[in-house]
Amino acid sequence: MKERNKKGRHLQQREPHTEQAEVRIAELDENGQGIAVVKRQKVAIKNALPGETVRIKARKGKAGMIIETMERLNESDVRCKVNCAIFERCGSCHLLHMEYQKQLEWKKQGVIKLLREAGLKGITVHDPVGMKEPYAYRNKVIIGFQKNRARRTIAGFYEEESHRIVAFHDCLLQDAKSNELVRVITELVNEMHIAPYEEDRRSGVLRHVLIRRGFASDQTMVVFVTNTSMFAGSKNLVAALRKRCPYITTIVQNINTRKTSIVLGEQEKVLFGKGYIEDVLCGLRFRISPKSFYQINHEQCEKLYAKAKELAQPACDEILLDAYCGIGTIGMSMAKEWKAVYGVEVNRDAVRDAKSNALRNKIDHITFICEDAGRFLTDTAKRGWQPDVLIMDPSRAGSDLTFLRAVNKAKPKRIVYISCNPKTQVRDLLELAKLGYQTKDLYLYDLFPNTTHTESICLLNRKS
Repeated sequence: MKERNKKGRHLQQREPHTEQAEVRIAELDENGQGIAVVKRQKVAIKNALPGETVRIKARKGKAGMIIETMERLNESDVRCKVNCAIFERCGSCHLLHMEYQKQLEWKKQGVIKLLREAGLKGITVHDPVGMKEPYAYRNKVIIGFQKNRARRTIAGFYEEESHRIVAFHDCLLQDAKSNELVRVITELVNEMHIAPYEEDRRSGVLRHVLIRRGFASDQTMVVFVTNTSMFAGSKNLVAALRKRCPYITTIVQNINTRKTSIVLGEQEKVLFGKGYIEDVLCGLRFRISPKSFYQINHEQCEKLYAKAKELAQPACDEILLDAYCGIGTIGMSMAKEWKAVYGVEVNRDAVRDAKSNALRNKIDHITFICEDAGRFLTDTAKRGWQPDVLIMDPSRAGSDLTFLRAVNKAKPKRIVYISCNPKTQVRDLLELAKLGYQTKDLYLYDLFPNTTHTESICLLNRKS
């Protein structure tokens, strides 16, 4: 490969300089990658564990050293056999190669480190509550589609830091029915010549498939996410899919015409069934629509909500506010012990499901409001209304200053903070500390085994 200089003469293009070295892995970063030092520079090495020595070939990139190859020279005592054919390429299960008890220990130490770096002292991080069998727990699956080199449509997950699809046969984190559905849908898409969506050209029909499972109810939802409202052959596809997988409860078409990484669009068509499924959680029955939030790990979720109830300290003369309430699972799971319960959620579909769930479970002293939680707290505080206890369970991004300032105006006695991202939770705990709220204990629940994620919960009391 040649290039020209300013005078138009050909120059030989330089090959990128590479470094070869044997390095020892000292620790894992927050993404579960092994950390080593090359030329006084920290580098992240995928699928390497602390205590292992690896031979690497690396080159300098704009953002730092890029690992081209890696050869493991010894194995860590915590390494375990990986029974997944796509582990090296998939961007989901970063800890699948680590013994499960060591995963839990690593997650605990990660939270301790976050607290230390934030300067939050006097908080005890309790041992994570794990699973006996940390597999087949996901009740929600999203797969993408692409053409391979043979021009056949493949289905699977995105390769890490790319838009390339990695096809799989069986995912260890999904149950048998979800895995079967992926295989059957892929076969039918090829048989019926349904074109997958191509991002660059903005052409094709099928963008994603969402599968939702009710583990207690054994109900199943399939959502076809399409690039257009026209879905040619959908009747034949639905008929064939129901014949091959008769356990399907409902099939929905979701239309997403936007050039975005967000999976679901706003418009939906019910192709079969009622357009939603139901599941039983904490002894209550819940309606779940395609866009509604529902914890992906049923078994661990029940343990988490039991802890939330314990920390909230229900009282028959107090009012509970469930912010970011989703379909109302948390508030309704403990509603009987409160004078009144209010749930606030900005997602219209979730609020619709929440109201339906309250009727379904005959809970008449819970009220759901479709509004931004921060705005609701601010407005009600101006009118002199305040909850005794606040439960907050925000997204991975955590809360925001608007909401936290609204909390300061509402002045609840106790706050139960549930988080799927301890990093943003610690950030918010710092802000809440400034507002006079303190916590002494942080409890961890492993809702995402074999990944780097964990769920954390704490009780904050307002200083008198």
